[in-house]
Amino acid sequence: MIDLFYWTTPNGHKITLFLEEAGLPYAIHPVNIGKGEQFTPEFLAIAPNNRIPAIIDRDPDDGRAPVSVFESGAILLYLAEKTGKFLSRDLRARVATLEWLFWQMGGLGPMAGQNHHFNIYAPEKIPYAIERYVKETNRLYGVLNKRLAGRPFVAGDYSIADMAIYPWIVPHKNQGQDLEDFPHLKIWFETIAARPATLRAYALAATINQLPTIADEESRKILFGQTGRA
Repeated sequence: MIDLFYWTTPNGHKITLFLEEAGLPYAIHPVNIGKGEQFTPEFLAIAPNNRIPAIIDRDPDDGRAPVSVFESGAILLYLAEKTGKFLSRDLRARVATLEWLFWQMGGLGPMAGQNHHFNIYAPEKIPYAIERYVKETNRLYGVLNKRLAGRPFVAGDYSIADMAIYPWIVPHKNQGQDLEDFPHLKIWFETIAARPATLRAYALAATINQLPTIADEESRKILFGQTGRA
């Protein structure tokens, strides 16, 4: 059994995508980041960076005590190795999968996150910051679009790299991006969106409480680190 500590963000969706695809039994434990639940001692014990998602594997492969894992990329890699799914054993396919997984972790996720922040959540609109992150997001979409030319998925077969990237493309309109400008990416996006496991993962997300509105000043402070926690 996998205990998943989750909220309805792109990083959270990565893990439900995997779990639904792999058919692993799991239990959702919502962590409402708008209410600061990521700062509780219980959550910090498994996720010291106070960010979702995190998991506890109650049945690790070594047969010993439960294993906790934080950081979405590390969780995807852990689950892929645990199940033998969505990470090829072929050397070149495995390397490509890990390259694109870390491309998302180090590039698309942080840049799209800053894009969202300055476009939607920031109390002051800063044109330089908005332009910078919209343009960088656009560049990264172009990189992905080029990679997907002639390929159904980023590393051959559907993999943890695709699962990591897809949730960050879902809010493309909020990022100031038009998928019509990226035809190979658009086909890839629509293919993943239609997968039964994707439909199940996002249907599950719809049952979880949504983030507070950005008009809630205290919630904004909690979400973006303006309220300190010891």
